Amino acid sequence: MSEPIRILLVDDHRHAREGMRTIVSGVPDFLVVGEASSGEEALTLMERLSPDLILMDINMPGMGGLEAVKVIKSAFPSVKIIMVTVSDDVSHLFEALKKGAQGYLLKNLNPSAWRDYLRAVAFDEAPLNPEVAMSILREFADRKTNSPPALVKGKGHEDGGLTPREKEILQEVARGQTNRDVAASLGLSEHTVKNHLKNILQKLHLDNRVQLTRYAYERGMVDSE
Repeated sequence: MSEPIRILLVDDHRHAREGMRTIVSGVPDFLVVGEASSGEEALTLMERLSPDLILMDINMPGMGGLEAVKVIKSAFPSVKIIMVTVSDDVSHLFEALKKGAQGYLLKNLNPSAWRDYLRAVAFDEAPLNPEVAMSILREFADRKTNSPPALVKGKGHEDGGLTPREKEILQEVARGQTNRDVAASLGLSEHTVKNHLKNILQKLHLDNRVQLTRYAYERGMVDSE
């Protein structure tokens, strides 16, 4: 990359921010441009700092991480947000992803895992965790069973104008496959898969793999088995 990935750290604990800074500062492609101790402060810093990526704690006083994701993504849709938490509670993480977050990291993961994941998210290569993918499918399975059809049927064209190849890629992504896995499965290059994925997101007016999974399930392209 010609320019480093600009990162904003958001956590109400100073030591936690110091830990995150230590992890990302050793990577040439990353540049920590600021820190915030709350969702409100993060929102204030967005216009001035223009980060590409935010590391956001879920539990903070005032505007917590979940609400902050919703507000920030609404005002700055292009920024990528990764939730950082000590808990692997899928419901909280899933809620953050539904609000627009691109992924999550557990605070107890080793630094190398953090760096690899951050790079993957920054370059739009991070897969959806299969467990989270299954949680999405189960949620919409329950909704489909308990709600009138109108509540689960998506808006717009049934296939979103996708080509047959794009539909294949969408199905694989919705099952939690990485770009590399999709490429191997369909006999394509990773670069081709990445380009197809960008086109799919643009055609469907979606932001991330979680929303793609929801789209695929609502149209019967994948199931929860």
